This record gives sequence, C-alpha cells and structure tokens, in this order.
Amino acid sequence: MKVSSHILNPYKGLKREVYLIFISKTINAMGFLIIPFMALLLSTKVGLSNADTGFYVAVSGLMWAPAALIGGRLSDSIGRKKVLITGELLATAAYLVCFFLEPGMSMVYMLMAASFFFGVAGPSHDALTADLTSPEQREGAYSLNYLGFNLGFAFAQILAGFLFQNHLKIMFLIDALTALSGLMLIAFLVKEPERGNLSQERGGKNSDSESGSNRTVLAILWAKPILLVFALTICGYRFLYSQWPFLIPLHLEHNFPKEGARIFGFLGSFNALIVVVLIPVLTALLHHKSHVRKVFYAGLLFTFGFGMLGFVSMKAAFFVSVLVITLGEVLDAISVMPFIMNHSPSTHRGRMSAILPIIMGTGFYLGPVIMGSVLDHSGFRFTWFLTAVVGVVMTLIMKGIDVADGAGNG
Repeated sequence: MKVSSHILNPYKGLKREVYLIFISKTINAMGFLIIPFMALLLSTKVGLSNADTGFYVAVSGLMWAPAALIGGRLSDSIGRKKVLITGELLATAAYLVCFFLEPGMSMVYMLMAASFFFGVAGPSHDALTADLTSPEQREGAYSLNYLGFNLGFAFAQILAGFLFQNHLKIMFLIDALTALSGLMLIAFLVKEPERGNLSQERGGKNSDSESGSNRTVLAILWAKPILLVFALTICGYRFLYSQWPFLIPLHLEHNFPKEGARIFGFLGSFNALIVVVLIPVLTALLHHKSHVRKVFYAGLLFTFGFGMLGFVSMKAAFFVSVLVITLGEVLDAISVMPFIMNHSPSTHRGRMSAILPIIMGTGFYLGPVIMGSVLDHSGFRFTWFLTAVVGVVMTLIMKGIDVADGAGNG
C-alpha cells in the first residue's frame, strides 16, 4: 500500500479542473485514429512516394506553427478557453468534411486545415494546466494529462489497425465525435482562473516581477538563454521521435507487406500501455531528479531505441525498440513542459507555450522530409544509422544543459 500511495502522490491534491482535463484528454485520445496513420494513409491510400509522403506529413505538421503563434497570443489576451474551444471546434469540422471525401489531395488539404486549428488550440491546453497548478504540482498535472491521453490512445491504435484497410471513413467519424465529446467537458465544466488570481511564483526561476507583462518573449529568452538552447536541443529530439510515426510504419510495410498497418496498430497500443503502466511509476521514482536530467536520460533511450533498428528488424525487434523509445517518451513528456513553465512568467505562458514548442516541433516536421529523401537514396539501414548519430549529438548537448542548469546559469 505504501508503494502504491507513493506512486499516486504526484496526482493527489490537484484542482477539480485538472482532473476534468485528464478525463477530457482520455476521451479525446480514444478517437485519435488518423494522425498516427498519416504516413500510411498518404503512401498506401493516396499513393504518394516516400519522399512526397514525408513532404506532406511535414507540411501538415508545419501548419501548426503559425497557428500556435496566433493561438498563444490570443490565449494570453482573450483567455484560454475561448481559444481552445474555437480552435478544436473548427478542427472537428475539418475531420467531418474528410468523412465525405475519398482518399486524395482534397482529403490531405482538409487534414492540413485540421492541423492548423488544433495548433491554434494547443498553447491554451498547456497554459490552462499551468494556470491551474503551482510549480510543485505542475509535473504531476502534466504527467496526469499524458497518462489520460495514453489511456485513450491504447484503445484507439488497436481499433485503427483493424479499420484502416477497409473502413477509413469510420475512423474520421470516430475522431470527430470523440474530439467533440472531450471538448464539451472542458467547455461546460472547467472554470478558467481569473488572471488576477494566478499564483505569483516569486523568488523562483520564473519570477513574474523580474519579467514583467510588458516584456516581449524575445526579451525573456534573451534574459534566459537556457530556455532557447533547451528548445533547440529538444528540436533534435523531435527529429528522432518523428521516425516513430514515419519511418517505423514504412519499414514495417516494407518488411511485412499487407501486415504493416496491423502491426503498427499493435505497436501503438503497446506504446500507450507502457505509458499507462510506467508514467506514474517513473514520475514518482524520479521526482528527485531535475527536469533536464530526466530529458537527458530520454535522449539516451531515444538514441538506442531508434538506432537498433538499423541492425535488427524482425517483428520482435520493433516491439523492443518501441519499449525503449517509450521509456524515453515518458521521461520527455513529464519533464519538458514543466521545465519551460517553471522558467516562464505567468503573463507569457500562452506565448511561451506557442513559440518554444514551434522551435522544438520543427525537428518533428523536418524529420520526415529529410529522412524520406535519405530513405529513397540509401535504404533503411543507413537511415536508422543517421538517426542514431543525431541522437548522440543532441543527448550530449542536453548533458551540457543539465550541468549549466545545476550550476544556476541561464
């Protein structure tokens, strides 16, 4: 009992609204069917080449970047919930339009529109969670949100693996309906804190008094360069992680024709179940480690997990790879946004939740474009080797950030 109580400690004592956001994320993720299968949709349903598939996956993701800038600014000026609800309603509408389309470029363009509107809503999610928690609670709250997402995602990926080949339209319908259900929960039951009631986190690394609401984000990043270096290094991590929804399903389809989507669905559920089981355990066991130290460990795991597929690629190897990658994913998920929020003033959380994830997410969007071209010219073995090299470099840089943060620099 003492062990289980210790594991659950980070999730205790949070505000009611945080638990409602957790439920909303679980419901939403139960319909998260389309995006993880984007590469397979473009290559097998639309008929694009590996390079073109990588290009459109990247462009679809890059639509999120300008949207997040708009959403972050609006979140800080007119409120988190208004932006969140409007953005997600429009994204849901785009999915409903896809329900009536046949696979083709029109469907691809609507998916880009959905990505844009989800990008508008994204910064408000992170900022609202930060507004509802103290610095000490923040890691537990983000961990709980991630746990909720993966509870739903585990179910979604098994379902998607069976529906993808013959029932693509149903996947769009389920995605839209679950997104709408989760959104309604936030719209009607989650109360946004008044801006004047936000906790003043003075004396810490994110002191509002030292930042001032009238300062620009660039001025804050200039005063706190560790945030910018951290974001650029996470950009490299995202380059690695982009191979999970891009290179892995293509490799599976290459090695196991006609089975790739089904195996990838099982891998997605395996990934989510590992998260569900281990995220409370790792959150509790590593609570005494700094956020940056945990992200450094994540880099080691990403490098090994992706790199090993350049040497072994039987079915069992993919499951071992996903196990290792998922351990890194958990450490990354519970550490990156808390680190950023704890170094950011509350007056700028919406904008920081937009601008830094754009910098970090650039790697995720460049990964498929670059690796799609490398794959067409050099094959899977060399492509995985190059991925591992990027991982080694980024992990070493993160170690330097860990040392600097521990010394109080930045």
